[in-house]
Amino acid sequence: MFKSLTPGAIGVKGSVEELIALASNGGFQGLDISIQAVADLVAERGANDVREMFASANLKVGAWGLPVNWNGPEDVYLEGLKDLAKLAKIAAEVGATRCAQWIPCASDTLKFRENFRFHIQRLKPIAEVLKDHGCSIGLEFIGPQTLRIDKPYGFIYTMDGMLALSEAIGTGNVGLLLDAWHWYTQLGTVSDLMALTPEDVIHVHVNDAPAGVEITDQIDNIRALPSETGVIDLVSFLKAMKAIGYEGPVSPEPFSQRVRELPAEQAIEETHAGLDKAWRTAGLA
Repeated sequence: MFKSLTPGAIGVKGSVEELIALASNGGFQGLDISIQAVADLVAERGANDVREMFASANLKVGAWGLPVNWNGPEDVYLEGLKDLAKLAKIAAEVGATRCAQWIPCASDTLKFRENFRFHIQRLKPIAEVLKDHGCSIGLEFIGPQTLRIDKPYGFIYTMDGMLALSEAIGTGNVGLLLDAWHWYTQLGTVSDLMALTPEDVIHVHVNDAPAGVEITDQIDNIRALPSETGVIDLVSFLKAMKAIGYEGPVSPEPFSQRVRELPAEQAIEETHAGLDKAWRTAGLA
């Protein structure tokens, strides 16, 4: 496992070169990327130079978000699918083989089984394109009850449910974007994590939850830095990831307005410090 910075999650912006410097100076071991920004840089400087930029900063390439409007109109989806092949090829060339996408936990229009079939129909071709280029995709289940309680039709909101969808897609390169926040809000346990294999987990997000809020009342975009409150047992979560043999990026996603308003260097410093505290306590240093 390696500590990877997701700049957008803490409101940090910049060019690929600037973000590499910020991540390295901030103590991170990797950087999650915008695949389009990296593709533009590869077009300008070549894949070898981009790989060297990361290597020179002692950084690994983390994960990248799926650049396809997978649940949009058919024509938009198909156009994105065509572009994905080019981007996945570039991603593989720079060592970015982990893609990720969150999945809505409810629907306004589709009942569960119909929605399940729709997800397979749209996501399987995406997974096939990624597989052609040696890439995998992690699907993120969304745990908070507050996001589905007022919707007419519920959908997958648990780890096991998302694993079932991944298996139903059937391409062999689909697993989890496993977020400690969603593991906590869907009432996950350490034993659930220990049942996973390394192949089940493509990408990991970590964070903490506000104190004094019932688990059923947690709001998805109001979180805390890793180790900030201790509501989420991040140490046990990280120990489980180590125990199952996960070797990919671990990326803080605190969704903290306070952190977003900090200068970039300070936001990165505080984010790394919170993750590093749990990291060391879990025996990962």
